[in-house]
Amino acid sequence: MLDNLFKEKKGLNGHAHEEIGNEHLLTGMETPMKADAFQMSDPEKKEQIAFYFEKIMGVLGLDLKDDSLKGTPERVAKMYVEEIFSGLNPANKPSVTLFENKYRYNQMLVEKNITFYSNCEHHFVPIFGKAHVAYISSGKVIGLSKLNRIVQYFAKRPQVQERLTNQIGTELQQILQTKDVAVIMDAKHMCVCSRGIQDDSSTTVTAFYGGAFNKPEKLNELHNYLKDYS
Repeated sequence: MLDNLFKEKKGLNGHAHEEIGNEHLLTGMETPMKADAFQMSDPEKKEQIAFYFEKIMGVLGLDLKDDSLKGTPERVAKMYVEEIFSGLNPANKPSVTLFENKYRYNQMLVEKNITFYSNCEHHFVPIFGKAHVAYISSGKVIGLSKLNRIVQYFAKRPQVQERLTNQIGTELQQILQTKDVAVIMDAKHMCVCSRGIQDDSSTTVTAFYGGAFNKPEKLNELHNYLKDYS
């Protein structure tokens, strides 16, 4: 089976795929998923991931009889399914309850410095940083912790930062029933830090501005919040 997969991959234009990965391009705003992505149960997924990861370790020359390594395939499989890629499964999407804005607060609400961890879909190495989320209520509000949970849900999947930023922004617009949503993400990419150019000092900033946040005065107000109270 592994030989057949390898032969299939060799028949593709590997150079083109490498160039796309190195340039951090994305092919769409939806996470690319197979039609049958959820026909397999989580235990079945973990079993198959552990099987293939053991093969990868063997190809690398690692001795899986060693006490430190022999449980690694199962640990990686559990981590992939239950933790760092759990955002692929819609069943793990946080449930959100809307509340009436009884305080009649009509200014922007800003949740700063939301820590997130994701993984680059081109090399499967970490992306991590801070997200800043803002919205202006249209009459409905959500609990503050839900903003964190929505960021983390979309981060817990193989990602491109531009897609991640837009997924969070559009999801919050739908939930909050308003276009007045902004998302700014500042992240370090280990595919830049630990391989390739190996630049450990740079970060990547992406932004989503909807509704009122496209107006210069609101955008300046948001940036002042982030600058003055950091």
